Amino acid sequence: MSTGLNFLIAALRCEIDALEELARTSELVADIGRLIHALQRERGLSNGLLASHGQRFAQRREAQIRECLACEEAVRAGFDALAADRRRHSVNGARLFSRIAWVLPGLDALPALRQRIGALAFDAAQATAAFAKLVAGLLAVVFEAADGATDPEISRRLVAMFNFMQGKEFAGQERACGAAAFGCGRSGAARQQQWLQLISSQEACFHTFAEFASPTLASRWLASQSPAQLAELERLRRIACSAPAGTALDAELSLYWFDCCTRRIDAMQEIEALLATELRELSRSRTAQARAELQAHEQLLSRWAEQAPANQADFFFGAPDLQAPAAASEGSTPPYGRHLERSILQLVQDQAQRLQAMEDELETVRTALTERKVVERAKGLLMAHRRLSEDEAHKMLRQTAMNQKRRLVEVAESVLAMAEFLPKDAAR
Repeated sequence: MSTGLNFLIAALRCEIDALEELARTSELVADIGRLIHALQRERGLSNGLLASHGQRFAQRREAQIRECLACEEAVRAGFDALAADRRRHSVNGARLFSRIAWVLPGLDALPALRQRIGALAFDAAQATAAFAKLVAGLLAVVFEAADGATDPEISRRLVAMFNFMQGKEFAGQERACGAAAFGCGRSGAARQQQWLQLISSQEACFHTFAEFASPTLASRWLASQSPAQLAELERLRRIACSAPAGTALDAELSLYWFDCCTRRIDAMQEIEALLATELRELSRSRTAQARAELQAHEQLLSRWAEQAPANQADFFFGAPDLQAPAAASEGSTPPYGRHLERSILQLVQDQAQRLQAMEDELETVRTALTERKVVERAKGLLMAHRRLSEDEAHKMLRQTAMNQKRRLVEVAESVLAMAEFLPKDAAR
């Protein structure tokens, strides 16, 4: 017959399985980060190529495509490894697999996208939107990995990584936006507004990253931003974002802008790589700790089988000598292994307290993820009832938040609160 200790051991084995799953997912997240970084650079080079009508960036783009292919191969291998793991039956596993199912056709379509860009059959805006859609799908996979983490410390690191990668994506979109603006020699009001929103979105993501990252990495991120580099970036931003309508921009600044942004984004990639390393080390450490606890529990179970108490009522409800260490007389030993009984009860209590502490911490960590879900739902509602694209819906929420001096999630909650008053026949 199974005892409480048997189930305590079973719970610990479940925890080890979850930690091993997190370790595999963390490796995949690191591979996805490298692919996103490569695609972001390809997107910027593609925008420069299109804006200059094929006169600039052609050779650099071809070299970048080769790098992207190598990164894509690693990500596909990670996806295949997850598909081959039949132990993933959780609800979050289903959501994660659904995200992967959505993003794979985008990866399959990359060769055709590259061919059209090389033939100058796309404009810069279309190329940016195509790459942004694929990167958004890859980031959604990272989001589900963070949302499904069951260890608070690993969850914190995944939330930090997701927000850092999202902020870096906004920085990549800004690089592409600027490359197109300088490349074609003009930046209209719509592009300037988009540019400002990208800057604001970056700041929000990096703020959340700093909140959940380890103090070491948060400090490393601040130190990696050169004041001179940021000042030059801000100068170029002002040239393009404050130019009156109809003012021509210096097309020669396109390459200079791209390289300035690239240096900053490459510094972000170094932080992202450190995040991935930290995740791997933390996963290994937590798994090793859980395995050591499992071994100790199994040894205790073996001793329990030999010294099980005769009076189970005293064991569970607490006889006087179970409340405090027994004062054994000289030469005597506890008749039913009282020290062993106290050890097991303490293990059960410690496990319950630890699980509750983990749950409380996870609730705190997942608040940031929940806010993203609220924003995504509000965007979907606006897209359905206002006939907006996803980008337009996000811009509307962001602009409303700026005008009302409210947080984006607060505006999203207000939109959702009005959902029942919207006409049902207006939705697509």
